[in-house]
Amino acid sequence: MSLMHASSPHAHGPTATSRVMAWVLAATLPGIAVLCWHYGWGVLFNLVFACLAGVALEALLLKLRGRPVSFFLKDNSALVTCVLLAVSLPPLAPWWLVLTGVIAAIVVAKQLYGGLGQNPFNPAMVAYALLLISFPVEMSRWSSPDGFALGFTDSLQQFFGVIATPDALTGATPLDAFRNKGELSSSEFWADPSLLPAANLLAWQQTAIAWGLGGLVLLARRLITWHIPVAMLGSLAVISAIFAFVDGEQHASPLIHLLCGAAIFGAFFIATDPVTAATSNKGKLYYGVGIGVLIYLIRTFGAYPDAIAFAVLLMNFSVPFIDYYTQPRSYGHKKARRGIKLEDKA
Repeated sequence: MSLMHASSPHAHGPTATSRVMAWVLAATLPGIAVLCWHYGWGVLFNLVFACLAGVALEALLLKLRGRPVSFFLKDNSALVTCVLLAVSLPPLAPWWLVLTGVIAAIVVAKQLYGGLGQNPFNPAMVAYALLLISFPVEMSRWSSPDGFALGFTDSLQQFFGVIATPDALTGATPLDAFRNKGELSSSEFWADPSLLPAANLLAWQQTAIAWGLGGLVLLARRLITWHIPVAMLGSLAVISAIFAFVDGEQHASPLIHLLCGAAIFGAFFIATDPVTAATSNKGKLYYGVGIGVLIYLIRTFGAYPDAIAFAVLLMNFSVPFIDYYTQPRSYGHKKARRGIKLEDKA
């Protein structure tokens, strides 16, 4: 997400951060609507609680740091972080899990680094990775796509831990189900609808498409460029196609990797974070390809069925290196200033 529209050699005025963030929030609405349709009240509880807690914590930290609270809250960055985190969490997540994630995102990954523009890692993904490692059971309790089968009151009581979550409402994600198919071949897995109900598969596919529609809004508004989403999704599709071609009975097809996890959501809303992503167009391509490859490797050979958070964070580590070696040519100079070779130092 670009916070500025500019082209060399003429610099234009920056787009107001609050306006950019407002468009990002608007672009999440299709995905949120589909999530709510399939998974019910829990999605809304996560969103409302995360946003309230996030804004309160941001205000508290700004006050403790002696910064003007209202000025920084108006940039809407805390809301965007909390929304992106909330929609990543299982709809059956309890309140304390959401609060822990918000603290990790707003306090640790953002404010302790100096606030917006100073954080080296994507705050929402820092929080998600922490929750996934610390609370694997709660983070894997995705509900079955039964919409609002659990009423408002029961959902609210479940959110605050008054009643236990009914086991009948929980189910594995498509990537998790495929990963744990055991000795079954791919054809045997897909032939048994009990292993992955059609409604579950359809819910994830429709949600992925909704996130893609939101991503097109960001592209149309020129808040992001095509480089990172295309590089990330393209590399994920290519490497999964290669493995599926070599051994299709053990490896999932590209469509499964693209439409049955958070790949499209991550490509448009997470990887494009202007603070933690590569800056040059060439650097964005390398950055996106790296994320796509890491997603596939972690999904296939690692311990987690979906790997957006880990892939993005690992590539956040690499951004300074990528930026250093992919600096574009400055206006008025014959060549770009890039990494200095060892022999140039001698």
